[in-house]
Amino acid sequence: MNTTNLFKIALKAIASNKLRSFLTALGIIIGVASVIAMLAIGQGSKRSIRKQISEMGSNMIMIHPGADMRGGVRLDADEMQTLKLEDYESIRNEAKYLTAVSPSVNSAGQFIYGNNNAPSSIYGVNEDYLTIQQRKVADGEFFTEQDIKTAAKVCVLGQTVVDNLFPDGSSPIGRVVRFNSIPFRVVGVLKSKGYNSWGMDQDDMALAPYTTVMKRILAVTYLQGINCSAVTEDATDMAIEEITEILRKNHNLKEETETTEADVDDFTIRSQEEISSMMNSTMDLLTILLGSVAGISLIVGGIGIMNIMYVSVTERTKEIGLRMSVGARGIDILSQFLIEAAILSIAGGVIGVILGVGAAYVIKIAANMPIFIQWWSIVMSFGVCTFIGIFFGWYPAKKAANMDPIEAIRYE
Repeated sequence: MNTTNLFKIALKAIASNKLRSFLTALGIIIGVASVIAMLAIGQGSKRSIRKQISEMGSNMIMIHPGADMRGGVRLDADEMQTLKLEDYESIRNEAKYLTAVSPSVNSAGQFIYGNNNAPSSIYGVNEDYLTIQQRKVADGEFFTEQDIKTAAKVCVLGQTVVDNLFPDGSSPIGRVVRFNSIPFRVVGVLKSKGYNSWGMDQDDMALAPYTTVMKRILAVTYLQGINCSAVTEDATDMAIEEITEILRKNHNLKEETETTEADVDDFTIRSQEEISSMMNSTMDLLTILLGSVAGISLIVGGIGIMNIMYVSVTERTKEIGLRMSVGARGIDILSQFLIEAAILSIAGGVIGVILGVGAAYVIKIAANMPIFIQWWSIVMSFGVCTFIGIFFGWYPAKKAANMDPIEAIRYE
């Protein structure tokens, strides 16, 4: 029996039991489709988050007050007042690996214009903020250094705030809006950035000189944070070391000696690269989890092939006996059933790939979820399903090959 004949026999056996063959391959179809769709969702989400972080500035560095112990009680970082304007000025003047530095203070409240109002937040920053956050002004202009020096009551609005306060579509430039009870003259509107991967509206905000927010809104002399931008992404670690050295010197924190331990930093420094790495690790773990759960259905499909092939061997016992009695060898019988199992798994794999790719795009359109189909996920799924089909088809095929021809012919 040559290979061509074995293929013909296998195809004839499959065609004679169409429904059973389809149900046998259904587990493989669902498994392959699930693996491809789940990996596409996982990779799409990962790339979307990476893109969002990159748009915020992949070389951005954020400095915040660190939590501290007072009287045995650990204070929240928001209650700390360890960052001062002097720290911002020292970093701006002394740091060599930074291209932009901006203080940061913010307050939540209500914006009011005429009969319209909207809850939002106002952020006190300087001109470098646009460079650090990679933002642009779409209409009007940004406030100036002179506005910062005089603590001028001017602001730049995000598009969401503009839409809420000016629903008629009129230009807000030159208008006076109130934040709580304080009037601000609108000098510009930020270019829209939409929602980020965490579902936060990046346009629901307003920017004002940090001196204005500190003096007229918060009435504080300390900073809630300092945002910086390293000269390059590769220089981020060196910039963090440089910032740490400057702040420790400013805060009179003692270094480690032979008899004493070093003072703990009263500030924290985080980089976008660090956040990106953490998010990528999380998304990789989620993708593996999704792929593993979907892969279980491939195993179930393989078991289904084994069960059906076992039933097929039992039903065709007499046929096997007749073939062996006229000269068919055990290897021929083994090959016949293995080819049948391989055809079922390969056919299921092909249909599964088509359904998986289609399902991924349906999810993208219907649920508005980012997807990214990688070629290796298709190759891997197809290869695994073929291996599973042959692996689980081997035992029934081996059982058929080991039959005694006389007993097989007499089988009832």
